[in-house]
Amino acid sequence: MKEVTTEAVSWNESISDTNYSMVTEFIFLGLSNSQELQIFLFVFFFVFYVGIVCGNLLIVITVASDSHLHSPMYFLLANLSLTDLCLSSVTAPKMIADFLSKRKVISFKGCFAQIFLHHFFGGSELVILIAMAFDRYIAICNPLRYTTVMCGNVCVGLVAAAWGTGFLHSVSQLAFAVNLPFCGPNEVDSFYCDLPRVIKLACTDTYRLDIMVIANSGVLTLCSFVFLIISYVFILVTIQQRPSHQSSKALSTLTAHITVVLLVFGPCIFIYAWPFPIKSLDKSLAVFYSVVTPLLNPIIYTLRNKDMKTAMKRLRKWNVNSREKS
Repeated sequence: MKEVTTEAVSWNESISDTNYSMVTEFIFLGLSNSQELQIFLFVFFFVFYVGIVCGNLLIVITVASDSHLHSPMYFLLANLSLTDLCLSSVTAPKMIADFLSKRKVISFKGCFAQIFLHHFFGGSELVILIAMAFDRYIAICNPLRYTTVMCGNVCVGLVAAAWGTGFLHSVSQLAFAVNLPFCGPNEVDSFYCDLPRVIKLACTDTYRLDIMVIANSGVLTLCSFVFLIISYVFILVTIQQRPSHQSSKALSTLTAHITVVLLVFGPCIFIYAWPFPIKSLDKSLAVFYSVVTPLLNPIIYTLRNKDMKTAMKRLRKWNVNSREKS
């Protein structure tokens, strides 16, 4: 009996010491095994990603270059676009390149770097959305105090808090997973590395870690979503008490904000907080969150915002005039 126990202990120690050498890479199963479909998906998502880069960069450049948009709301919007661009760039380029590869492989370190960056930008985005809700609350419910409350230092502090929260969230997620023993299966049933999928491949019981992921990502996402919905309901009630000509612009802005909140939080709640995931739907929502939502955000904010459309026209005229002079 002692010999068996000794062998088990030595085997566990061996796994712990060699977890990096036993699994050096992970294989993505991707979205499809059909070569024809993968070519179509390559073209489809390549166009989507170009739209994400151009759309979000256009918002950032427009807000930075147009003095009419140097306000807290557009400062936060530019940071949201930057976060969307970074979040999509963590997963989309690798996914697009893998459509043309027979063997979809990522290194061990690359996989965990992807997990870290995905949760870093995702966590930051949640806080930025909360900051945008706070900005609208002050602007609509306490307009006389708006310039005092939402001063430059406060806006910078909110963005810094968003990036700091994203970093702490990501580190806390990764700290318990990076030292897990990976000694056997290395196929990830997705197109990118995410913590819930990767920890299932560990050669140990991950029940407590699964609970930690739900408590960290799931509860954080769900609580943030509930807080945002309550905030926007309170703001909408305030708007309805005002004359229609004063509330139309605020209502249009809030509609755009609420739409983005639903697009961002819907997939996140299902992926991280729903206790009974469905693999096919889970993968579809991951695609939606990583590729579709970052493209819809700039479309929603530009099409429903007259100030943004006017600023983009001024930017285009400035470019045309600059070319003519040169």
